[in-house]
Amino acid sequence: MKTIRAVTAMSAWSRTMRRDGVRIGFVPTMGALHDGHRALIRAARLACDAVVVSIFVNPLQFGPKEDLARYPRTFAEDFRLCEQEGTDTVFVPRAPALYPPAFETTVSVQRLTRRFEGCARPGHFEGVTTVVTKLLNIVHPDQAFFGQKDYQQAAVVTRMVADLNLETKIVIRPTVRESDGLALSSRNRFLSPDERAAATVLYRALSAGRDLIRAGEHSAKTVEAAMTRLIRAEPLARIEYLSVAHPTTLEDVQRVQGRDVLLLTVWIGQTRLLDNMVVNAR
Repeated sequence: MKTIRAVTAMSAWSRTMRRDGVRIGFVPTMGALHDGHRALIRAARLACDAVVVSIFVNPLQFGPKEDLARYPRTFAEDFRLCEQEGTDTVFVPRAPALYPPAFETTVSVQRLTRRFEGCARPGHFEGVTTVVTKLLNIVHPDQAFFGQKDYQQAAVVTRMVADLNLETKIVIRPTVRESDGLALSSRNRFLSPDERAAATVLYRALSAGRDLIRAGEHSAKTVEAAMTRLIRAEPLARIEYLSVAHPTTLEDVQRVQGRDVLLLTVWIGQTRLLDNMVVNAR
């Protein structure tokens, strides 16, 4: 497994691979890798000839009051996971290389970022879309793999790539969960044992909403109310937002019909967790 730190070296490696007809799969990460990332790397390995994983804690997507310093950095473990999964190259750029002193250009997606995470974390998505654009331009992958757990992020990146006519195909893979339904997340490590048990309320609420819809409930307000009641019954949980939304536009729906997405972000103690579930109505 090759480790590349310089932007120019990463671009040169990619040019050589593409010149030789090698199809590149790319998994962009902020490190603190877990089995969800492992699943993305495996999907990239199956679909492409060579796999690149980037590890970069992107400062541009953290607000001034957010947990950039607290974000877990587990590079030794991350490298072991990448090596176990047969990753060809790990790209570990330094922040000054991506954002030099004169840097002043950002990329933004307008409508899709106005709600949910965009409201809760101003500037977050501009940081995401800017760094993803830069990474795609450096790595030049044929396919880039993202997890569905960050549903809005996946939608925003997909829209950005289409709008800017970027050549990379964005592949969204299903959320990987623990046996009790908790979505894998780098932030789960911050949960105490009691909080870890309480965190299952996110999946239980999503499942309750799904079951109502499958049973024939078409009122989004009724579904949201049932999910809200379940979460509020958990003393350690606090809802930040919860919605039944259109899967493409992310606008709230009044009537559930066809394919919709249940979206929520819940604080468990001092840890902010998000999850979602796509549901097909009868």
